[in-house]
This record gives sequence, structure tokens and C-alpha cells, in this order.
Amino acid sequence: MIYYSGIKAIKDAAERARTIAGLKALRPALAAQIPAKSTNDTLLLATWNIRELDAGRYGPRLDESYFYLAEILSRFDLVAVQELRQSLYPLQRLQRILGSWWDFIVTDVTLGTSGNAERMAYLYDRRKVSFTGLAAELVLPKKPGTTTEPLQFARSPYVAGFRAGWAYLTLLTAHIYYGKSVAVDPRRLQEITDFAQTVAKNAEKYSTAPQYEPGQVSDPGNLIMLGDFNIFSREDVTLQAITNAGFVVPAELQQLPGSNVARNKHYDQIAYHRQLSKMRTTGHAGIFDFYEHVYRDETAYASARNGRGSSFNEWRTYQMSDHLPMWIEFSVDDSAAYLDGLG
Repeated sequence: MIYYSGIKAIKDAAERARTIAGLKALRPALAAQIPAKSTNDTLLLATWNIRELDAGRYGPRLDESYFYLAEILSRFDLVAVQELRQSLYPLQRLQRILGSWWDFIVTDVTLGTSGNAERMAYLYDRRKVSFTGLAAELVLPKKPGTTTEPLQFARSPYVAGFRAGWAYLTLLTAHIYYGKSVAVDPRRLQEITDFAQTVAKNAEKYSTAPQYEPGQVSDPGNLIMLGDFNIFSREDVTLQAITNAGFVVPAELQQLPGSNVARNKHYDQIAYHRQLSKMRTTGHAGIFDFYEHVYRDETAYASARNGRGSSFNEWRTYQMSDHLPMWIEFSVDDSAAYLDGLG
């Protein structure tokens, strides 16, 4: 459930009517495509690059857009969000619509031209997910035998620890450098390679599962990379750089079309390191195309758009996004295995 009461405060009658109609179209579509949230048994994990939230390139997002974004986000338990901007107002507003049981943690603003003044965040439902205290930005170390500083990420990946059910998760979200519009931009490939190899090499250091004896890791936890990697195709060396480092893209995600609006690029990825602990995939995963349900009628937005953007299709990506949310469901109930162990 999210709070719809704010719809009454939308002053423009046409926008208010569109919002109600849009939510009535979104709700059954989300219910049909995404499994219902459970109290204890499953975790719905998602990643979503929400375009320039909220830079206001073509004016601020409409109130309508915030309700659509919140409706989609509400269907998940834990979401990695990329491409936030300086103001925290958009996250705070989404949190108010989602309800007081939702929380978020966020990075600082990335400086430098390549960083695009972006933040990254994790948005999570505290009824299902608890934050375990780990939150850090990944910085590359010097390579052994060298004295020069390595070229750092355009936007530092964000590491955070969570618990859901029996499972401890360490998530690492990234918005990898794009560069030239080609399948293999050299810096993009280098960032992905450095990211995957650095994390894999230090995997055991990231677990936030409890240790009952000094230095004894009782549960390795689950190390999951997710976010916008700007990967064009599953056959590209950019994706191979992830799998070569020991990360596994679940089979459920390998069957999906692209996560960009045109559905022909595999920009967004979710991959776990080697194996899962006290959780497993359920076979349910997807990419939700919200443009099948909202922001469809160009004429209805002529006044709101006011000529902004080179086209309606471009303008609406700054209202919603040019990426579609990718999600996967995990079982996080390990009760049976634990009871078997007691035997």
C-alpha cells in the first residue's frame, strides 16, 4: 500500500485525472507481472536507473510522475537506484508516498565532469529488510609494484549491507562510465573489469553476517553487484569481465530482453559472486515496461510539456526514465535446511 492522499493536492484537474487513470492501469499490470510481496519467505530485489532524479532538464517532474515511480517501487523490498542528483527532495517525497516503513541510504554527490553530479541510493522496506550498518564507496587501491594512483571510477560504486529473512546481503551498485556509443568503450571496459576483480578479490571482507568467534566466518553472506553497467549485449567482453571474475548472472535474467526503453541494450545487470548462502532464486524475474501503461498519449501532455524536449518520447524519459526496472525474486527462508542440519 502507498499513500494516494496526495493526489487530492494536485491542482491541475487534467493531471489529477491522468494520475488516477495511470495508477489504475499500472496496478493490475504490476500485480500480473511481479509476484506479491511476502512477509518472510521471499525478497524482491530490483535495480533502476531513474533518469536524472531530479535535475529538471525540461522542468521538474510532474506530481503524476512521483506517484507512478512510487507505485512501481512499492512492489519491491529492496531497490538500488542510480542517477539521483544533488537534492534529496525526490527521495524524501517518494518515501512519503511509499509510507513511513520505507527508508533509504544515499551517497554524497560525485564531483567532476564524468560524475555528472550524481548520487546512488538504496531504498528499502523496513518490514522486510534491515540495514546492517555497512555503507561505503568503493575506491580502487594501487596495484602491487606501482607508485601511480589508479584511474578511479567516474562514479564510485556504493556498498551496503542488509539482512532479509535468513540471508545477509552485501550489495554493490554502480553506474559505470558510458563514454562513446559503442559496445566496447575502453574506459567502460576498464571500469567494469576493475570493479568486478577488486570486489571478487576482497569478497570475504564484505560479509556483514555475524561472526561468533574472532576471525571465524560462520556465514559468507551474499555478494551481489547490480546497477547500470552500460553493457550493450550479453556477448560483449564487458559482460564477460563480470563473469570472468566469478560473478553469476542468474539464468532467469539471462532470458530477458534489454532494460533500455527500446529493449535492445542490456545496460542493467544483477549478478552474485560464486554462490548464494541461505537464499536461492525462485525462477521469477523480469523487466517492467511502464510505458505500456503510462505516458502513452502525447496529446494529453501538450500543455505540461510546453514544447520542452526534442520529442515527446525524449521528454517522457525525464518524467519517468530511459531505463526500465530490472528485478529478481529470491527465497530467503532457510528453515528446512537448518532443521535438517539439526538432525
